Amino acid sequence: MSAVTTRNTVNAGKTPGSGIRALAGLLASLLVLGLWLSGATAAWAGPVEWREVEASPDGRQWWDAGSLRFDREGRLSVLSRFQPAASADAPGDQRPPLGQLYVMQLDCDEALYRDTAVNGLPRWGAPWQAAAGDDLTSRVLQAACEAALSRRTADATG
Repeated sequence: MSAVTTRNTVNAGKTPGSGIRALAGLLASLLVLGLWLSGATAAWAGPVEWREVEASPDGRQWWDAGSLRFDREGRLSVLSRFQPAASADAPGDQRPPLGQLYVMQLDCDEALYRDTAVNGLPRWGAPWQAAAGDDLTSRVLQAACEAALSRRTADATG
């Protein structure tokens, strides 16, 4: 049996590109599993209720009141959307720059945050950062923490 015959026998029944499709399917499954394990899917569940914080020279930011969730450690997660400010030299009829979606984990007591996912992609081991130097993030942290605390208090008393 020649080498060509052996190769054709081994590859019989496989279509070109089937390995790539299988790999793509595996990667998609791993991504979904990773988002589920990170808790990012909890931020996407429920109705979207965007609330805008006061804009800054850096741009605009919204947070989703429907995405507020506490984890086992008592930290809050929230879905947030950021749109950078248009450049000063941009024409007036130009569309605003595209924004980004973040799943933020908030430590309300310490005023710290970390982005656990950006545009749906998990950020494993994202470092905690102080929100103090970023006006938009500080406003999101304050508003989301206040809303979550008042909701938690209402649930406990009602």
